[in-house]
Amino acid sequence: FGANGARPTHPGLLDWLAAEFVEQGWSVKHLHRLILTSATYRQASAARPEALARDAGCRWLWRFPPQRLEAEPLRDAILAVSGNLDLRPGGPGWSPFVPNDNYVRVYVPRDEFGPDEWRRMIYATPVRQRPDGVFGVFDCPDGGQTAPRRTRSTTPLQAFNLLNSRFMVEQSERFAERLAKEAEGRTANEVDRAFRLAFGRAPTDGEAEASAALVREHGLALFCRALF
Repeated sequence: FGANGARPTHPGLLDWLAAEFVEQGWSVKHLHRLILTSATYRQASAARPEALARDAGCRWLWRFPPQRLEAEPLRDAILAVSGNLDLRPGGPGWSPFVPNDNYVRVYVPRDEFGPDEWRRMIYATPVRQRPDGVFGVFDCPDGGQTAPRRTRSTTPLQAFNLLNSRFMVEQSERFAERLAKEAEGRTANEVDRAFRLAFGRAPTDGEAEASAALVREHGLALFCRALF
């Protein structure tokens, strides 16, 4: 598009989408639904050697491009996998902060999370100039600034939060409880179920063997933390 842009890879598809957009009354919602429910958009991101050899940049849309989860869907995904995500729509929000009234009223990141805080992040009440204690390190801007586009960083704090924060430890334990109940206490079944819940696929033979060894040596909860 434009003098400096490359030619579209699927001009016929663009023409059809433009015509569909007009015929459906210029409904952006309809266009979004059409694209998001298409077979192309819903492809897996797994690589295929023969496709990589021909189109490593995925110009021809043979897979969904791998991408990182942002802070909000990352938290919601963790709660969903552990079986604790509260999907009730509407109602009052929740806050990842608690007030501290020692001298003046300030807000500090919440250290303990219960069922009231297991709602989706869209219902979270932000506090200006205070980043979230767990997921603020994942480039989630605080409520005191506008952010038309988020930065994407990779830092040690992100790994430490996913491994050692109290929220992650608690959700790992609850994930382990869910696996023990659904897999009837069999290690192989627990590993298989964990991969299907966390990654949407079965483990490879090597992953299953290494995971079973980790469960036997360090317990199911630590294995769940490693998956997160």
